[in-house]
Amino acid sequence: MNIYVIFFIALIPIVWLMISLVALKMPGHKTCPATLLITIILAVIVWKMPLAQSITASLEGAAMAIWPIMLVIIAAVFTYNLSVYTKSMDIIKKMMTSITTDKRILVLILAWGFGGFLEAIAGFGTSVAIPASIMAALGFEPIFAAIICLIANTTPTAFGAIGLPVSTLAKITNIDVNTLSYAVGIQLTLLIIIVPIILVMLTGKSVKSIKGVFLISLASGLSFAIPEVVAAKYLGAELPAILGSVICLVVTISIAKVFYKSSASKKVEKISFKEGFLAWVPFILIFTFIIFTSSLFKPISGALSNIQTSIQIYTGVSAKPYSFLWIANPGTLIIIATFIGGLIQGTSFKEIVNVFINTIRQMSKSTITIVSILALAKVMGYSGMVKSIAVVLVSGTGKFYPVIAPLIGALGTFVTGSDTSANVLFGGLQVEMAKSLGLNPYWLAAANTGGATAGKMISPQSIAVATAATGLAGKEGKILNSTLKFCVAYVVVLGLFAYFMAPVFGF
Repeated sequence: MNIYVIFFIALIPIVWLMISLVALKMPGHKTCPATLLITIILAVIVWKMPLAQSITASLEGAAMAIWPIMLVIIAAVFTYNLSVYTKSMDIIKKMMTSITTDKRILVLILAWGFGGFLEAIAGFGTSVAIPASIMAALGFEPIFAAIICLIANTTPTAFGAIGLPVSTLAKITNIDVNTLSYAVGIQLTLLIIIVPIILVMLTGKSVKSIKGVFLISLASGLSFAIPEVVAAKYLGAELPAILGSVICLVVTISIAKVFYKSSASKKVEKISFKEGFLAWVPFILIFTFIIFTSSLFKPISGALSNIQTSIQIYTGVSAKPYSFLWIANPGTLIIIATFIGGLIQGTSFKEIVNVFINTIRQMSKSTITIVSILALAKVMGYSGMVKSIAVVLVSGTGKFYPVIAPLIGALGTFVTGSDTSANVLFGGLQVEMAKSLGLNPYWLAAANTGGATAGKMISPQSIAVATAATGLAGKEGKILNSTLKFCVAYVVVLGLFAYFMAPVFGF
């Protein structure tokens, strides 16, 4: 069969997802299982994938969806729900409004700075679920909170989960992780500076809404971008997003307190250190647990990583056992931290368990969506459907290939929901294309990572996380419709940067 015919057939699941979610406004928990069925049928008939392998591929995707992805989402929403139950969310709201009541600045602090920090240390949806739920509690319209957190959760994902996407890409392509980290940092710098400004404009619903907060928006971007590039160049993949997000939070909050004092709520009663500490204690414990069990502390992370169960699920060629990490994953750590935090706050164990059970019930529709999406992604990946799409994109561009290199990364994340998975899928392809075209492999590998960050805002998996966190299950299409145009612009900027700027930075 002609490669172009196969290309268009491979696009059918992706196109159907777009049409069903955006045009037909079907809820994710209904259209995603149907799309999975379509994908299995195409994989079996066109790509000659044995039916048994398509089923086991789907089961592996379902396993990954449940553990760790749904676990992380449930954990994040559980933390929020318990904060509401204990009334500590009321104190957090008061503390936030004591800094500012200006929603534009709150977006910089919560969606951009705090979301970037959660992505840096945990990933797996925490950076969308927790900030979006807090913003909804602060009075932001829930759909807007979901959209703004998805757009904010783009550039930080390149070095998310303690640098996992970049370190994985370096490992599978046998290239130097420090050089790759620097290339990724350089390519994302402009966008890191621009995104906070766009977030502010979206919050104020016009370009003019940047007036009065341009300097704090610019500082919020620069204070994230500069430490990230420096850390990427000299320290590798683990620390860029952590340093960038922490310094960004400090700078943004400090500027708000000094130069925007008039926007702080005048009615907020004084909150004691003890009250503030108790309100934030679950989040403090989450940060502490994740940092000290991360790859930054190898003896601890190594010991906990050994507590796992490996099961052979997929039965096809290149099959590897799927490992369930029982403790060394963000979901388990967040749940443990939240239980301990709730007990410290004075809540009984029985009450905490009830909140946890209600949270699981709340996630039922989102679970169906995310399980279907991950199963679909595995079938597309193992059958060769994703590769069929990439091959045609590559063969049709020639020397202009760097322009579409980020698009391929975005495609990977759209299908899999993960920057790391997008790098695993297409990182080798990007490096081979660079060699065949006489280009720098680090630059094109970095372009794949940059593009993968764009795909996060339109990935059905990410959107399902956002809708789950804000109680909007069934509104996936409306959110995708809003984020799609930003994703297109983001990929275009990255593509032009990848094509024109390599010589400027010595790549």
